[in-house]
Amino acid sequence: MNAAQRTTAPHAAPVALVTGASRGLGLALAHALAADGWRLVITARGAAALAAAEADLAAVTEVVALPGTVVDDDHRAHLAEAAERLGGVSLLVNNAGTLNGAPASGSEPLPRLADFPLPDLLETFEVNALAPIALTQLVLPQLRGHAGAVLNISSDAAVVPYAGWGGYGASKAALDHATAVLAREEPELRVWAVDPGSMRTTMLQEAEPGEDLSGESLPEEVAPLLLGLLRDRTPSGRYRAEDLAAGAPAAEGLTVGELTAEELTVGGPAVPTVPGGGR
Repeated sequence: MNAAQRTTAPHAAPVALVTGASRGLGLALAHALAADGWRLVITARGAAALAAAEADLAAVTEVVALPGTVVDDDHRAHLAEAAERLGGVSLLVNNAGTLNGAPASGSEPLPRLADFPLPDLLETFEVNALAPIALTQLVLPQLRGHAGAVLNISSDAAVVPYAGWGGYGASKAALDHATAVLAREEPELRVWAVDPGSMRTTMLQEAEPGEDLSGESLPEEVAPLLLGLLRDRTPSGRYRAEDLAAGAPAAEGLTVGELTAEELTVGGPAVPTVPGGGR
């Protein structure tokens, strides 16, 4: 059976579109989906790393890899078209993210808001919030046709005010709110924002240079927890991986309104020093 025949088969395997899929959590999610029989459209900025991911995944499932940045209008359109050619996307994973936009060499990985260059802050919001919304808009007709799902990767920096994480956290807070609104507007879909917690990834190491991350979870350990939402068709909402691991997430996840005043106080005892959500 050739590729064209597979896309028109009545019981063709579902299609997932995963951004930021060349490393970290995005790559782990792509591998977990492939193992579950999903076909994939994957993207990331690094062409070489994405090609390596494609080669590994192609041994398991049908995969289309398109290098590029999610902030590019034409690239997003190409991703949507690739998914349509496979039969339409059933799952969109908005995982691509940036800590600080495009910082100059030698600058702080997590600048204070007072010192955050506005062009870098703009790119942070474009990558972490605006691009996921724009890509979701493009594939919504496909998702509706499959009663599909959107998985947006968030962070506890979206709800807890960590010093130095203002740009990243604010962009993730915007993504969280967009996720909640989309869930209300598209009740036939499942729309989740998930805080994966601290993980042993390049992104977290860049945020905390020199820190020992050996005690943090591997992305491969977190990915199955997130895909449990998909298998169970869990109600839309905001969830934390640690709650999913415990088997008792709140029905609609954790919202800012449910945090205590102490948890929202900078420097309060409930505020840890390193947020989760790094990839």
